[in-house]
Parts: sequence; C-alpha cells; structure tokens
Amino acid sequence: MAGAAAPPLLAVQGLTVRYGALTALNDMSWQVSAGEILGIIGPNGAGKSSCFAAVTHAVRRDGEVRLEGQRVTGLKTHELARLGLRRTFQQNAFFGELTLLENAMAAMLRDHSTSLAQSIALPWRELATRRKAEAAAAELLTSFGIAPEDHGKRPGDIAYGTQRLLSVVLAYGAGARALLIDEPAAGTGGADMKRLADLLVDLRRRGVAVVVIEHHMDLIMAIADRIVVIDQGRKLAEGTPAEIQRNEAVLEAYLGRAA
Repeated sequence: MAGAAAPPLLAVQGLTVRYGALTALNDMSWQVSAGEILGIIGPNGAGKSSCFAAVTHAVRRDGEVRLEGQRVTGLKTHELARLGLRRTFQQNAFFGELTLLENAMAAMLRDHSTSLAQSIALPWRELATRRKAEAAAAELLTSFGIAPEDHGKRPGDIAYGTQRLLSVVLAYGAGARALLIDEPAAGTGGADMKRLADLLVDLRRRGVAVVVIEHHMDLIMAIADRIVVIDQGRKLAEGTPAEIQRNEAVLEAYLGRAA
C-alpha cells in the first residue's frame, strides 16, 4: 500500500470538460501513486466517466495531466497507452472472434512483434517471436486467475465474471503503469466480485497506480486506499474509506443517511 508521502505516478490538475453549454467536469484534481488504489464514486451522471475520458484525452478538455512527473497533457490516447496510461470501459472490450490467448497476445503485441522485413527475410525469427508471445500471453492470463483450460475459448464462451476479469487483464497487457478501470464489478457478485477484488489488489501489489470507478460500495471501501467523491462534475470530498464514510457532505449527497 502506498504511503501518503509517495510521489504521484499519475496527477491531474484542473480538468474541465464541456459539452456545449453543459459542464460535465469542473476543475477536477487528484493524484495516485504507484502501488495505490484510488476509488472514484458518485451518483449516476456525476462526471466519473468524463473524468476518465479527460485523463486519457478522449475528449476535449482543459487542465493538466502528468505521468511519472512528465507533462503529457497534449499527447493522444494511443500515445498515452504506449507510455503505460490505459483504461477499461463499462462494457467488456475484447476481440470476440479470437481466443482468450489470442486476445492476450494482441494486447501485448507491441512488445512481441517483428517487422515486415524480418518476417520475410527471417521467418524463423517470426516463429520464435510468436512462441514467446504465446508463452507471455498464457502467463499473463494465468497469473491473474484465468485458468489455462479457458485460454483456447472465445470470450463469448466463458462466464460473464471471467469476461470482466479479462477486460481488466487485457488493458493491463504487458504492464500498465497507471490503469483506469470503469465499473469493473458491474453485473457481478459473490465469488466473481471476490475474484475481481483479488485482481485489483494484485495490480496494486505489482506497483500499478490503479484508479477505479465503482458503484459497489462494499468493494470500493474494502480495497481502496483513498476515495474521491464526485458530485455534479465537482470533487465533493477526498479521503480514506473511513473518512469518506464519516463525511457529512458525502452522506447527504450520495451515500445516504442510512449508510
């Protein structure tokens, strides 16, 4: 677990997103360190997903984004991904016609690929690279709890809970530095939610800066080191789970008096 004095791996300052006359995100600032889980909660329509879109430059926005101390505000989404800043979406994201192993290989392609010239002139090298990629992809899936017997299946042939895990694992790929995860527990419960919690904790153990949007309060309160509460596009509160549970403004606006 990251200490309070740990330098931020990912820091956002003053992020603002406007859709015409609507301000979806207003002067949002937070930071997260390597090996830390930051939870983001708030009512539907509060601006949580707009926050992720702003951080990854998927929408026009004002403000600043820094990754490992470097200003990356102007970089495009795919450039940020190459630097290790990646995200998931509320819907599962994978190639439905590929097996789980092939999906994992695609996610790691930039680290296990050969050029066209090498493929033509040195086919043995391409074969060796593919075998290395298959081994790395199998290790990735297995290390996050996706059983080897599922690796040859297509995503549509595995349980929904495992699909949710797969989306996070593919976003992590060959090793994300900062991973923004949007409602990973949606539609899950019981044992599947426990597996998901274990995966998120494992990412923290690997030194990833993890930011999670989540509506399941039991999950986020159990795994997050700190929580940011968003309401109507603004940051309402920030603190440890215990502090958030005691915060009067949060109780009034989101959690409810019975929380």
